[in-house]
Amino acid sequence: MNEKNTARDTCKVFTRHDRRTPEKIRSSAVGRAAAGSSRYYGKQSERKVTVEVLDHLERLALVDFRDSEGVERLQKAIQFADQLHEVNTDGVEPMDSVLEDRCLYLREDDVTEGNCTKELLKNAREKVEEYFVAPPGIKDTEWLRL
Repeated sequence: MNEKNTARDTCKVFTRHDRRTPEKIRSSAVGRAAAGSSRYYGKQSERKVTVEVLDHLERLALVDFRDSEGVERLQKAIQFADQLHEVNTDGVEPMDSVLEDRCLYLREDDVTEGNCTKELLKNAREKVEEYFVAPPGIKDTEWLRL
């Protein structure tokens, strides 16, 4: 093993998520809201949020969509983001970086501080071995309200 500590070794994150079965999803508010819908890749205004998409988003973002209010907020967020498809980008070259006009030099990735895993984990409410345990869902979704 390499003697140098990396950021990955120093700050490990462990996430835990509620793995619901399809039957439980269908019986929840999400399942009732998405019942009968299917994936649709047509016009943005006609896109539907399916149970599969919601389950995938819950696992990725650790957001709980068990009630119809959460589903409604997600649908509004999708409709808001779909407005980007209406922007005319003809003749606009893709960017590799927002700093394309500057010369960015690479440097050696030497760890100058580290080896403080035990000290960092002292502040954790819950941990498993050398990992932080994240909550299974975000309770305060005020930032998502549109």
